[in-house]
Amino acid sequence: MIRAHLLQEPGNLAGVRHIVLVLSGKGGVGKSTISTELALALRHAGKKVGILDVDLCGPSVPRMLRVQGRAVHQGDSGWVPVFVDREQSISLMSMGFLLEQPDEAVVWRGPKKNALIKQFVSDVAWGQLDYLVVDTPPGTSDEHMAVVDALRPYSPLGALVVTTPQVLFPHRRPRPGAGSAVPSSPICCPCPFPGLQAVSVGDVRRELTFCRKVGLRVIGLVENMSGFVCPHCSECTNIFSRGGGEELARHAGVPFLGSVPLDPELTRSLEDGRDFIQDFPDSPAFPALSSIAQKILSQTPAGLS
Repeated sequence: MIRAHLLQEPGNLAGVRHIVLVLSGKGGVGKSTISTELALALRHAGKKVGILDVDLCGPSVPRMLRVQGRAVHQGDSGWVPVFVDREQSISLMSMGFLLEQPDEAVVWRGPKKNALIKQFVSDVAWGQLDYLVVDTPPGTSDEHMAVVDALRPYSPLGALVVTTPQVLFPHRRPRPGAGSAVPSSPICCPCPFPGLQAVSVGDVRRELTFCRKVGLRVIGLVENMSGFVCPHCSECTNIFSRGGGEELARHAGVPFLGSVPLDPELTRSLEDGRDFIQDFPDSPAFPALSSIAQKILSQTPAGLS
């Protein structure tokens, strides 16, 4: 059951300088991970950051920042977001704070979800922020339209699209009796899961098409889970394909922001609610995440940083 007293009073995004939406064409690509680590990296760059978690059915960011169970209070200007640190340099608003029980399912139809998304945008008193990172649900549904429409008056900086490693043109198996070898491709390396990766490509392409249709600028594409970092020797092994995200970005004409490897230290930090950017500077994932944040900072329009 949603806490019924948290339902009115206006606030706005007038004090937010830049809004970045984090999108993915499908679930399970680590979108919330990228949203969380991007916010932490921006904070360590000296920015004041907010995270708006509008993944209503899977609000995982409170757990990743170790603030699950906190209460959202009603202030004079609207809902007061939860502050993650003592300095109040990161604030968070999430559906997870509105549930009476953490394991409660949100069984809502579209109109009710869209109404809450609009309320998240209009009624949260963020105050002054350099960046607001919006963690969206996967896909291209009416919830995404509600997010984009509600944020449009505030001129978002753009969207960061998250994908997993993939082959752009997957291997084709020869027809029975054809006797021909599998054709090779200069950008297609052997992948143990070619069919799954081809599905991922289609999902990302649809997300990019969604951005074009709604007039949302694509800041860039991030390839997550790009190789696995061995916890013993730190060697990075490409368990999927390699370079597909960068090639897809090139074909789509959007910037490629970087590849983030699967790192057990990153996974543990998220499970424990630790600051990965601060605690694991020697991790192979650290320079990738920091570089993505720096590229977003560099795309800030002159005079607005």
